[in-house]
Amino acid sequence: MSSPHDFDFLHGEWEVAHRRRTDFLDPDSDWVEFASTSRCFPLFDGAANLDEIDLPHLGAKGLTLRLFDPERAEWSLNWSSSRTGTLFPPVFGRFEGDRGEFYGDDTHDGKDVRVRFVWSGVSPAAARWEQAFSVDGGESWLTNWTMDFSRPS
Repeated sequence: MSSPHDFDFLHGEWEVAHRRRTDFLDPDSDWVEFASTSRCFPLFDGAANLDEIDLPHLGAKGLTLRLFDPERAEWSLNWSSSRTGTLFPPVFGRFEGDRGEFYGDDTHDGKDVRVRFVWSGVSPAAARWEQAFSVDGGESWLTNWTMDFSRPS
């Protein structure tokens, strides 16, 4: 069952290894790999957090605000890029054991997409995040971005 402390593992400093498709909707597109750094701060006694990720390869920074809804026992994950300064539509979900799945609706390149974020391999020293898009309402998914988090040495 999800709790206000599901994301406690993420607090602090991270090094992040990215693997990202050059075209988020094309299964034959190439992958680009690059590094970044991230730091996450707890809020609301753990029931919220804020992280900033520095993405020099993309010439941008990203921000995620995560909020736990105690009545629904689920999280909303709200992403923004320094390129736009606006929030993307949130994804909603929860952890079952050490795996968190979060879903929402958005558009990409003018197409409606279903979005899925997955957190897995969670420990105090490492975690994995992945993003996938579906253009058929969730029948099939194309993973287009992964991030492997590790603590700085």
